[in-house]
Amino acid sequence: MSGFEENLEARETKTLEETDKKCPSCGGVMEFDPTTGGLACPYCGHTEEIRKEKTQPAKAQELDLDKAEQTENCNWGTEKKTVICKACGAETVYDALEISGVCPFCGSNQVMEASDQKTMAPGGVVPFQVTDEKAAGLFKNWIKKKWFCPKLAKESAKAKRFKGVYLPYWTFDAKTETEYRGEYGKDRTVRNGDKEETVTDWYPTKGVYRETIDDELVCATTNHNQSMLQGLEPYKTEENKSYKPEYVAGFAAERYAVGLKEAFQMAKESIKFKLREAIESKIRTEKNADHVKNLKLSTRYYDVTYKYLLLPVWISSYKYKDKVYQFMVNGQTGKVSGKTPISIPKVIITVAGIIAICVLIWLLANS
Repeated sequence: MSGFEENLEARETKTLEETDKKCPSCGGVMEFDPTTGGLACPYCGHTEEIRKEKTQPAKAQELDLDKAEQTENCNWGTEKKTVICKACGAETVYDALEISGVCPFCGSNQVMEASDQKTMAPGGVVPFQVTDEKAAGLFKNWIKKKWFCPKLAKESAKAKRFKGVYLPYWTFDAKTETEYRGEYGKDRTVRNGDKEETVTDWYPTKGVYRETIDDELVCATTNHNQSMLQGLEPYKTEENKSYKPEYVAGFAAERYAVGLKEAFQMAKESIKFKLREAIESKIRTEKNADHVKNLKLSTRYYDVTYKYLLLPVWISSYKYKDKVYQFMVNGQTGKVSGKTPISIPKVIITVAGIIAICVLIWLLANS
């Protein structure tokens, strides 16, 4: 067995651990507490620290992408899981994308068994730092600042019960080397009769641009609104902790639906956009240029590594005029993203105001 396969198998067996920790005071099942970063009993309030294994690294380890792609299938699949509750013995069939849940018979916390060798267990987790109470307060402040949201909606919006969930993400590190060629333009003013006109002189350019990419984030769930999830970014992924099932105790968690190979292609598209912006800025600065066009890039990636992380999200919704609006709160930073109703009168007044200002400026400029 190769070192990579041994590493993968070791990660898979981690999900066989039981998350249940009995409270020594009342016997209840303890859950992860975002306030303390440890375990807490929801019944009597007793708290405990999460023990750190001496042999376990502090954070998720960077894994070599080349070694992953040498396996038969680096888009490890998922299947339905049958889980036996260690507390009461009940058998439950879970959806393929779930990796934690609560026993419907006794309320015990548990993590899904990753018996399928083509399914990779999380390498790390960014624990919740924002409580549901704080998330509710952040939501109220967020919606108050939405100018186009009706006043009545702001006053009446009350979030339904928050659902804490860990969502799957891939991160990629890479060294990049990009050969580029294109054109840059410099503006100059010429007189044409009584008027001055701006003309642009174009010159060819080419070069090599190098940049190291750190933790390029790719969302690996397809169950939620992607634009809403993007609105929660960035995460401080460097603050991740090596995966332990205690961190997800009491929360829902999803297994990835976007495989590693597909995720890396998505990462390269995002990286390409950032490289283009950086190279355009480089050309403008070096050539003292006003414009850049016809830029063609050829990028080589090397020393590519990846991590599979679980990131914290609070999900909730509110109702206004018989319509439900969903929103999310970043469980680490508290950033809010979501949808709100739109006040048409406010939109009309704002647009009319902008048009009036533009007309006034034009009249003053031509008077």
